[in-house]
Amino acid sequence: MSESIYVRTAVPEDADGIARVHVETWQASYAGVLPDSYLVTMRRRDHARQWHEVLSHAGQRDVALVLEARGETARPAVLGFASAGPARDPKLLYDAEVYTLYVGSDWQGQGLGRLLLGTLFRTLFDRGMEDAMLWVLAENPTRFFYQHMGGQVIARRDEHLAGSAFPALAYGWPDLEAWLRQVGM
Repeated sequence: MSESIYVRTAVPEDADGIARVHVETWQASYAGVLPDSYLVTMRRRDHARQWHEVLSHAGQRDVALVLEARGETARPAVLGFASAGPARDPKLLYDAEVYTLYVGSDWQGQGLGRLLLGTLFRTLFDRGMEDAMLWVLAENPTRFFYQHMGGQVIARRDEHLAGSAFPALAYGWPDLEAWLRQVGM
């Protein structure tokens, strides 16, 4: 069976697939970083409810995308997702903030994160946002993906999760137009 993989705008009906990827990637990425007691209590149904709410009430400047595979006979499956919108910290002087970007563990290392990030950046740029940033826990091994994608560390802070503080890094892309041109998007 051949599959086609593509990115499209997320809709509320994608909430369960997004929640599955969200929980699975957190449990894989943060094992040994966040307390096991926190990770094992993550529930797909809880995240599905949250994502359904987010997708049902997204604003005009918000972007939510899903990375989907469609086979000849199989139902489409969410392989990853991303969301972004206006930057939440005005001190950093960036227009846009990537809130989430996750690709399922089985699909990492195949260029799909680059496709998802590129599509997200293209959408943000087309909506008038000239630059973008994101926050990631410093101990998250996937942070190297953002470095590989040209992100530069622009700030540091503590992120409070599971009753503890964890160092986090902000990566920034100060010129989305140049980045999109460089990667051919």
